[in-house]
Amino acid sequence: MKILFLIPVCLSLILSSCAQRPEPCKSPPLLEGALTAFIPGQHLRVFEKFSYDAYGQNVRVRAVGKEGSETFFVDRLLLFREGISYEIHYRNQTCVKTALKVRFRHIGVPHDAHFLDQMVLGSSSILGQGLLVNNWNGTAEETKENYLLTFTAFGCVPLYTIDFTQKGELSVMTSFFDLVEGIENPNVFIPPSFCDSVEVLPAKEGVMTNSFFGLL
Repeated sequence: MKILFLIPVCLSLILSSCAQRPEPCKSPPLLEGALTAFIPGQHLRVFEKFSYDAYGQNVRVRAVGKEGSETFFVDRLLLFREGISYEIHYRNQTCVKTALKVRFRHIGVPHDAHFLDQMVLGSSSILGQGLLVNNWNGTAEETKENYLLTFTAFGCVPLYTIDFTQKGELSVMTSFFDLVEGIENPNVFIPPSFCDSVEVLPAKEGVMTNSFFGLL
């Protein structure tokens, strides 16, 4: 009789434990914000503002960076359904259109990522002074490179990503901030008129495709 009583209790505990374990997730489908990235192998630092539309599969990125002693600026519009990448130069009203052959990647934790732990950034003892986050790791299927991810526990908002080379060396460190759900100006995904007559060039080789962050 005791055994029969213990069986449902054990099952209840197991199900409760499974239910509390975080699952891989997708970020909000409409998202805008900024990020900083550091690529030590290329001595490259980048600051970006981006707009992300998972419904229409569009991404707009405006980036300023420093590679060695040189500073650069990039304004790029990626329209995945149309299969075109625009590199836009408003200063001289020019545009470079390139075929975009990689598939759209959602912002989020990959389905095969492994949950590491959960923690509070800031203070957990003072109301409103802490942020509950989940840490994940995994291996990118296409590149076989390892990664670490930190996303908010509620809302699945990205905070930090760290990518490693196959040799285990640091590849890219990215941190996100000022993230807002929604798109302030939907016209951000419409290319300027001076791009209309520009010929589409063949797709570039060697584009990182293992994640949304690689595309950024």
